[in-house]
Amino acid sequence: MTMLLAAGCSRSDFPGVHRLLERRAPWLADRVELREVPSEEAEAFALRTEKGKLVVEAATANAAATGVGWYLKYCCDRSMSHRGDNLAPVDSLPLPESPIVRSTRAKYRYALNYCTYNYTMSFYTWEEWERELDWMALHGVNLMLVANGAEAVWQNTLRRLGYTEAEIAAFITGPAYNAWWLMGNVEGWGGPMPQSQIDSRAETVRKMLARMRELGIEPLMPGFYGMVPGDYADRTDARVFEQGKWGAFDRPAILDPTTPEFARVAAIFYEETKRLYGEDIRFFSGDPFHEGGRTEGVDLGAAGLAIQRAMQEHFPGSVWVLQGWQDNPKPALLERLDRRYALVQELFGENTANWESRQGYEGTPFIWATVTNFGERPGINGKLQRFADEVHRASTGGQAAWMQGVGILPEGIDNNPVVYDLVLELPWHDGHVEVAEWIESYIAARYGRRDERLSAAWRILLETVHDSGIGYQEGAPENVLCARPDFAIRSVSSWGRLAKRYDTDRFAEGVRLLASARDDLRDSETYRIDLIDLLRQTIANRADGLFADLTTACGRRDRAAFERLSGEFLALHDLEDELLAQHPAFRVDTWQRRAISAGETPVEQDNNLYNAMMLITYWGGSDPAEDYLHDYSYREWAGMMTSYYKQRWVLWFDYLSARLDGRTAERPDFFVWEHEWVENNRKLLVSHPEMTFDEIVDRIL
Repeated sequence: MTMLLAAGCSRSDFPGVHRLLERRAPWLADRVELREVPSEEAEAFALRTEKGKLVVEAATANAAATGVGWYLKYCCDRSMSHRGDNLAPVDSLPLPESPIVRSTRAKYRYALNYCTYNYTMSFYTWEEWERELDWMALHGVNLMLVANGAEAVWQNTLRRLGYTEAEIAAFITGPAYNAWWLMGNVEGWGGPMPQSQIDSRAETVRKMLARMRELGIEPLMPGFYGMVPGDYADRTDARVFEQGKWGAFDRPAILDPTTPEFARVAAIFYEETKRLYGEDIRFFSGDPFHEGGRTEGVDLGAAGLAIQRAMQEHFPGSVWVLQGWQDNPKPALLERLDRRYALVQELFGENTANWESRQGYEGTPFIWATVTNFGERPGINGKLQRFADEVHRASTGGQAAWMQGVGILPEGIDNNPVVYDLVLELPWHDGHVEVAEWIESYIAARYGRRDERLSAAWRILLETVHDSGIGYQEGAPENVLCARPDFAIRSVSSWGRLAKRYDTDRFAEGVRLLASARDDLRDSETYRIDLIDLLRQTIANRADGLFADLTTACGRRDRAAFERLSGEFLALHDLEDELLAQHPAFRVDTWQRRAISAGETPVEQDNNLYNAMMLITYWGGSDPAEDYLHDYSYREWAGMMTSYYKQRWVLWFDYLSARLDGRTAERPDFFVWEHEWVENNRKLLVSHPEMTFDEIVDRIL
């Protein structure tokens, strides 16, 4: 890679990146110059020293921001993450003795899943989005989903189609459910969304787009793929494809893309998108027939062509981005597309290799990506070496011509920072990355120091919770303490699992090693967060054995053992609640306060809080026969462990106790209880730890 080194330019060549430095590392802002220089490869940066200053040279703002992030990590042992920052000033500014030059062939470094916008970001204010975009830029993200703000587009579109305000309100979801609405799974749930909130979300998106332009991040925005309200066919003679149910929910319909009516509605939709958000949008999302949508009677090839043509007509040169999830996008949907303007996300790369079995999605540009987290459910997760292996394999193997980059698509992103750091950094490395070596730089940047105890602990984490040989799993193993009680439990959420396919004793050894460094790292926020998370997992692992013993005791009708074991099981809820209360990142009132603060009116605040608590408990739906989503987004948070999960188990143990005594007892109706709990807990659930951090660590270990 050749990069021309320049001199004499102002640091304001990339003013947006300089302002990022002023926000996140002001101690560095006056010691760095950012210079725009030509390069044979636009995605490249160079770090060098000039007159006692750091000079960052790049051809684009995004490459310059990536260079700054690289310097912070590899020269200063500093980092920013969704799980705490280590950005304190360095004692003496380290300057490279010789230029550090990096480039990438990855055209796209993509971030975010529709679901991230709800499981993590439902109640982000501009302050949180500003921080999020800074993190994205420092990690080299140059394409990011923007899923909020579509409410205003749809509101204006439906008005022009003759819908009343009440009918529009019944279509748009509440603030915690717009992901599944935009994916064509639900309509209206959690709503209505107040007009003040629709307007404020649109204004926030405009601020986001302006900041993204400064940082070289392209927005991926919702396109029109045919989704219309379920009653659309009743109002017109247009041809629609009914989509049936998604779990307990009625799905929106799909307007036949090959008809003039589709072209008419698409024109309105894109006109409103331009009016609200501008004409310089180059990427659109949209997945028709997502997760079980009906395709009977659909000419998929013609439908795909029509959807893409509408995008091209209104936004020439735009790229249609599709999710490679389950059997989507179906080969027939892709077959007539202009592949130059299509991009597929290999969504579930930790478990799948559809990019390979489908030969680069039948010759369509694609990116390799990981989901990692489902529902923002807690747990330590990520097959780190597999990530490095698969990205290298896809980049160098038989489908390399179609491999266009990498992506992180977690359903929730406030977890497992090592995963996101690694995946987004992989394209900037030459050749294959050995994670056992790479992890040392991560440790130093994460904690701000190098320490053999930390290294030894992480080596154990790599061979246990981060082992690539664990096999198929959807997210991290779950915690039985948070499960809806029953006689036999294999998972907390419908598609999760309790089983830990690693050596839990070996894992505990790694936790003890990390904990042994706490005297030297007690002022490190990132260290405290990681240690709490590891100790939380330690408690969850212990609960598995205790539950197995409880099950055995009940089967034997051993009353004494049942009393002792059930008491110990409930005590683990108390112990974990005490642990989690040690940091705001693990408290339910942090989530609740965010929901309240995001509301500009009492109506917004109340509905936000209702959405927030519903999402993390029973999720949604009023039919117990379709109760698949309960606990899908369960959270191990202080306040939840004792007031929700423990109380469910108390009800169950009271029921079992009566059965053991031969008394008649009615099995608890947890579906009803959970709905009532949410209605009765639209208030702050604040935890106050009674133990010090050291006391709780010693208690668990």
